[in-house]
Amino acid sequence: MRPRSLRLPAALTALGGVLALGFAYVLETWFEMVPCALCLVERWPYRIVILLGLTALIARRRLARLLLALAVLALLADAAIAFVHVGVEFKWWPSPLPECAAPHFSGGTIAERLAAMPARPSKPCDEPTLPIPGLPISLAGANMLYALAFGVALAMSIRGRQEP
Repeated sequence: MRPRSLRLPAALTALGGVLALGFAYVLETWFEMVPCALCLVERWPYRIVILLGLTALIARRRLARLLLALAVLALLADAAIAFVHVGVEFKWWPSPLPECAAPHFSGGTIAERLAAMPARPSKPCDEPTLPIPGLPISLAGANMLYALAFGVALAMSIRGRQEP
């Protein structure tokens, strides 16, 4: 029996990462939802997944399998980051990022304090964004579920395409 190609899983991997980042971009621009610092960190694994998926498209079979396995690890890392974010939202623990805390201004002139303020207001990490009214799943929780499902589906896909 001839092994099936990894091109379709590689293309779908890149597409899945593009869809995740595209969804975040649409929420930011069209629905004016301001991301918090943890939201921005959650996007990095998808950038890595896109790069790995595109590279796996042109790589030889063994390297493509390795790249897609690394994409699974990146997706699991994203799910872990999203889990931390959900924990911050539910106030189970404080945010690990200093950007999530309110800025502390002490001393100095009014001009120095104004200069130290961020250019645009940021959203606190412990304030969940609920996109669907009545459904208690925040965007961080939805991202966690998406990354887990995406990672499991990709792992099952490349596992079913064993080498001869």
